[in-house]
Amino acid sequence: MDNNIIDTTVVYLKKDNCYLLLYRNKKKNDINKNKWIGVGGRREAHESIDECAIRETKEETGLNIHSLKCAGEVLFIDDQLKMMMYVYEVTDFSGVLIECNEGELRWIPIKDIYDYPMWEGDKAFLPKLINHENYFKMKLVYSQGELISVENY
Repeated sequence: MDNNIIDTTVVYLKKDNCYLLLYRNKKKNDINKNKWIGVGGRREAHESIDECAIRETKEETGLNIHSLKCAGEVLFIDDQLKMMMYVYEVTDFSGVLIECNEGELRWIPIKDIYDYPMWEGDKAFLPKLINHENYFKMKLVYSQGELISVENY
């Protein structure tokens, strides 16, 4: 396994007690295929984590973030890669939602999000985000697509 850690962002846009989630069903060879996730992606070499969150949100949703604060970090490790996901909940945004080329965007009531197919590890950190816990740090370890370890630190 490559020891390099890839920096990524995941943004949960919040409006009317709903999160904007992306059902990943359009890309080939998508690690997130058929899962509901927040919007976001990989940080480019020239940008900060916050800039990545703003850019990825604009690219995937057409929406403009006006202010944001990182809520936590999740180190994601599986058989092929290591990613540090910086997690955001954003309420200060504007614009018109566009069609995303990676999947279907939908406003999902927060109380219902666990009814949708998602990574098991997301179920570990989402309560911390939803309940606005202090800045959280977590490590999720997967093997062959199955969550085998959750560590808070």
